[in-house]
Amino acid sequence: MWGNLSDASKAAWLTIMQTTMSKEGFDRVMGEQNADGALAAQPSGGGPGGLKFGVQYYWVAVIGTPSATTPWQWQWGGHHVTVNATVSGSSVSLTPSFIGAQPATFDASGAKVRPIGDIEEEAYALVNSLDAAQKSKAVLGTKLIDLILGPGQDGKKVAAEGLAGADMTPAQQAAMLHLIAHYGGLVNDEDSAARLADLKANLVTTSFVWYGLTTAGSGMYFRVTGPTVVIEYSGQSMGGDPSNHIHGIYRDPTNDYGAAIGAGLK
Repeated sequence: MWGNLSDASKAAWLTIMQTTMSKEGFDRVMGEQNADGALAAQPSGGGPGGLKFGVQYYWVAVIGTPSATTPWQWQWGGHHVTVNATVSGSSVSLTPSFIGAQPATFDASGAKVRPIGDIEEEAYALVNSLDAAQKSKAVLGTKLIDLILGPGQDGKKVAAEGLAGADMTPAQQAAMLHLIAHYGGLVNDEDSAARLADLKANLVTTSFVWYGLTTAGSGMYFRVTGPTVVIEYSGQSMGGDPSNHIHGIYRDPTNDYGAAIGAGLK
C-alpha cells in the first residue's frame, strides 16, 4: 500500500512509472490519483462498503523479476485509475488499464484540475462534427451505459458498432485519431511511436459509438473499437453529475498483459 512505503521507495517507484510512461500519460494518471485525494477531503471521506479514498490507499506490485530480456510486470492503482505495465525486452504494453476519475473536476491550490478534460472535450467535438446520417450510425441511445469490458472482463470481446472510420471525413478521422492517441500515447515516446502507427494504420476499420446526449457536460459514454484497441469512457449517473464521475478502460485485444510481446502474464 502506498501509505506504507518510505519516501525513498515512493520516489523509486515514481521513477519506474515515469520511465515506462510518457509525460502526458504520467501526468494524467497522477491527476486522476489526486482526484481521489480531493474526494477523500470531502465531508464523507469514504465510500460504500467501507471503501477508503485517498492517495495512501493506492497499491503497487511487481510480478516476475525485472529483467532486460524476460517478461515482467508492474501494477499501480487504486480508486478510479489502474495501470498494468508489461515489459518484455524493449517492448512495453500498458493494456489493460483503467482510466477514470472521481471527481473529474477538482481544485488544487486554487486552480481547476480536469485530468481527463481534454478527452471529454475532444469526444464531444467529434460526435458533434458528424452530420445527421453519420450520427444515426454513431449515436445508439440517449441513456448512458457502463463499461462492457471493464475490470473482470479479461479475454472477452465486444462487436464493433457505430460509425466506422471509413465513413468519416478526413478531418473527422484525424479527430478520432487524436482522441485515441491520448490512450495510445500513455506509454513512453519510444513505444508509443509504434503504437500510434498501428492505430493510424487501422483507423478506417475502427468504429466510434456513442450513448447519451451530445450536449457538452451532460454526461456520455463512447467506445472506440478497432483490430488492436478497445477504449470505453462512461459517465456514471449514480451519485449525481455523470460528467464528474468517469469509468474508463483501455485495452488491446491482441496484447492485453503483453500477449503479443511474448508475455501473456496475469
